[in-house]
Amino acid sequence: MPERPKHSPLRPSWRCPVCGILWPCSAAKLRLLGEYREDRPGLLIHLTKVQEEATTDLTKLNPDVALPDLTPRFVGWAEAR
Repeated sequence: MPERPKHSPLRPSWRCPVCGILWPCSAAKLRLLGEYREDRPGLLIHLTKVQEEATTDLTKLNPDVALPDLTPRFVGWAEAR
């Protein structure tokens, strides 16, 4: 059986190579929630680090454009409700 494509970020654009939408896409969020099922603080730490990497990449990609706040996109969705 062929391996399914991964919903991992395509850098430096930080889009999902499968969905084509901004990463993390819904499939990536579900995968991350499953991986960190018992460790929500660990998930938030991981996502904060990923957000820092994305900020660096996106700034290098187009230094003349001000980035919006990326926190809702990368971390906000995973915070406990």
